[in-house]
Amino acid sequence: MTPDLNHFDDFAEDSRARLENALRHLLPDPANSASPRLAEAMRYAALAGGKRIRPMLVYAACRLAGGDTDQADVAAVAVESIHAYSLVHDDLPAMDDDDLRRGQPTCHRAFDEATAILAGDTLLTLAFELLSDAGDYSDAARVAMSRVLCRAAGGAGMAAGQMLDMAAHGQLQDVSALERMHYLKTGRLITASLLLGYHAAERPDPALESALVAFGDAIGLAFQIQDDILDVTADTDQLGKPSKSDEKHGKSTFPALLGLEASRQRAQTLCDQARRALEGYGEAARPLQQLAHYIVQRTH
Repeated sequence: MTPDLNHFDDFAEDSRARLENALRHLLPDPANSASPRLAEAMRYAALAGGKRIRPMLVYAACRLAGGDTDQADVAAVAVESIHAYSLVHDDLPAMDDDDLRRGQPTCHRAFDEATAILAGDTLLTLAFELLSDAGDYSDAARVAMSRVLCRAAGGAGMAAGQMLDMAAHGQLQDVSALERMHYLKTGRLITASLLLGYHAAERPDPALESALVAFGDAIGLAFQIQDDILDVTADTDQLGKPSKSDEKHGKSTFPALLGLEASRQRAQTLCDQARRALEGYGEAARPLQQLAHYIVQRTH
């Protein structure tokens, strides 16, 4: 029975199940790999569970653009591979030096540091390998998706944001600088997820593309504000990773700069802003609008 995708729980469950199945199929198989240990580490990092918000955005945007969910599988795996690589590298001793991720040992603890670095590197390259030749896309769509993901993950996106984050350890940032850093580190990949789904549908609609960018930029920042709130209010068991880690690393956060209540209000304002960006799309936009609500209400 096809789930009712206007119901967020059904949509989320369906998206996660699709993503898990596609990951298992498209990730390298240790039994047939040139390096079984590398393949094992990649699968360990990518199949460790998680909220799978970015793939949900891919699926929802593809459907909103008039595509079939099947068209979004490869794009969803590509963005989740990028996300998994970033978490593996973020957890390394040279970065955040964390021992726990999604309730289990981080990749460099489960394997070793060198293997984790290579697993992250290979998850990154796998994303673009998939966009280049997996799935049923036109050449124009492949180029568009690759361009979107490159720009979001590279020197004007996630990597730049991570560099700014590292440079700011122990320093007090103002709200504007903090928002800029998180736009690069987190927000750009969230917006890219929506654009991947849009391009996977292969039904050009410049107005929808602009609306998805506005939606993504708003929920990207809301997502990070809620992350900062949870780092203060939730415990390690809830988060599946060490709580209070921002304080440990001397990072500026939204609760530290604005206070908890003002941070919650800012996240809700961004959620409302995101939902308004898609108001003209009716019931078809409901999964994305519900996802915006989930992002600011989640407890882990």
